[in-house]
Amino acid sequence: MTGHLHRTAADIAAAVRAGTLTPEDSVAAALGRITAHDDELGAFQVVRAQAALAEATAVGVRADLATLPLAGVPVAIKDNIPVAGEPMRDGSAATSAAPRDHDHEVVRRLRAAGAVVVGLTRLPDLGLFATTDSTYGITRNPWDAARTPGGSSGGSAAAVSAGMVPVAHGNDGMGSVRIPAACCGLVGVKPGFGVVPVGIGANDWYGMVENGVLSTTVEDAALVLSVMADRPDLARVAEPDRPLRVAVSWVPPVTGVRPDREHLRAVARSARVLGGAGHTLVKADPPYSVNPVPALARWFASASMDAEGLDRSLLDRAARAHVEMGDRVRARDLVQEADRDRIREDMAGFFAGVDLLVTPVLATPPIAAVRWGARPWARNILANVRYAPYAAPWNVVGYPAVAVPAGIHPETGTPLAVQLVAPDGGEALLLSVAAQLERLAPWPRTAPGY
Repeated sequence: MTGHLHRTAADIAAAVRAGTLTPEDSVAAALGRITAHDDELGAFQVVRAQAALAEATAVGVRADLATLPLAGVPVAIKDNIPVAGEPMRDGSAATSAAPRDHDHEVVRRLRAAGAVVVGLTRLPDLGLFATTDSTYGITRNPWDAARTPGGSSGGSAAAVSAGMVPVAHGNDGMGSVRIPAACCGLVGVKPGFGVVPVGIGANDWYGMVENGVLSTTVEDAALVLSVMADRPDLARVAEPDRPLRVAVSWVPPVTGVRPDREHLRAVARSARVLGGAGHTLVKADPPYSVNPVPALARWFASASMDAEGLDRSLLDRAARAHVEMGDRVRARDLVQEADRDRIREDMAGFFAGVDLLVTPVLATPPIAAVRWGARPWARNILANVRYAPYAAPWNVVGYPAVAVPAGIHPETGTPLAVQLVAPDGGEALLLSVAAQLERLAPWPRTAPGY
């Protein structure tokens, strides 16, 4: 089936509400695509074939079917939040295989809105890195199976990019929604702090991680985000009704990173599109912190906390070293809220003069799909930083950010993307600008051949 024939989540829900499509047929079609493609891509940890069909039947007889925003929509859930009746492996052999006894609040909201969970998607061990491989297998990018779909929500990204599901849940602690979205040519939304319920790991990575969504269209991203956030207003996306002041920056947040010129050109093209739409462009670089400790300390220490009670001998080599680094960070009490407060103050000053910021998401095309977790820790860190450095600062400050497709790399054939960032409360604004980019510079909805 070619990509343009795949229905969006919004279209599926409208057809189910109108009675022209049954939830069973919608879910059966998704399961058929999973059967056809997942052996080669490895997106799913669990496929809930029989359970999903039974749940689709239950949706079809709901008294409120005609009002459900996600009526009959097949969705995938990243395997690091609870889904009742299924194990939550978090990409790790060290976690329990026992089924969970409850749904995470985000899953509950999706199901209440009429969505059907067709499966749980893969992530790296404890969700630590920007590639998706673990003891359970290597997840591959539908655009180029030799490359990673990104991480840690790489399974969700691969599933959506290959048209197996129209939308998927992901979460983002250092870029884990936006990086896979950029790798796979998708819209990826990381909401700001407090918009969507979190409850991930021991302490939500010290407040850095957020539950978000990956989709092929802005309309679908907004629809699913509105359900996750219990904010119906977010589903009503309209393009900006006034000229915006848009900061454009290419400078990496990490010293020494050398971005690929095509990723920089993608930002320039997107900026020209926005300028042509009447917005004012300003070349301005955010005041990135030269001190990496506030972000790295949280990343390391979070892994240490999430590994408490686990048999560390069962962790991947890289994850185990990361956890041990976190032990040292916690012993030295290196996670300090004052550090984040200073960064937030600096960023608030920057955004006092602009409405939003446009940057790259990636510095290079997606790296190889291999068993990164079995390699030395330092090689993982270096590879992650070199190819995907632009996302993490916005987790530290808690601002919303969206990855938007922005063309195809002429040498590798892989997607290019830009990142849109706004301060607290900017989700609707970001979706509005993303919708404008989608209309003026549209993108393929799924990878070639899917």
